Amino acid sequence: MTMTDLPLFQALKSKMRWHQTRQWVLAENIANADTPGFGAGDVKPFSFSDHIGRETFGLATSTTKVGHISTSISGVASAKIVKDEGFEVTPSGNNVNLEEQMMKLTENQMDYQAATTLYTKSLGLIRTALSKSV
Repeated sequence: MTMTDLPLFQALKSKMRWHQTRQWVLAENIANADTPGFGAGDVKPFSFSDHIGRETFGLATSTTKVGHISTSISGVASAKIVKDEGFEVTPSGNNVNLEEQMMKLTENQMDYQAATTLYTKSLGLIRTALSKSV
């Protein structure tokens, strides 16, 4: 068992994969801001309690219809993507609000950086403890 196989690290890796998937979804929303009829999406909120007590961690692809094919986004396991019911809808049927999407993107980036910092610092602490005990 390696250090990165500890449940704490597995949970943090899962959280970082969730943020990567959310980044992809938010970027798609922004890219389609002018597409008629496009509906903004978001990712189902991440919960560490969903991962407590599990043998393995990770995000599994959720299929909402029987015909859906299980895939991953750029090598990142995807979480359940849900339609974002915004209150603003343009006459073309598009409900992407750029300001809101940019705020979500910034929040996602800050949370991802916090998770990576926690992961790096925790790994450093364990390495230091192991090197001092020898």
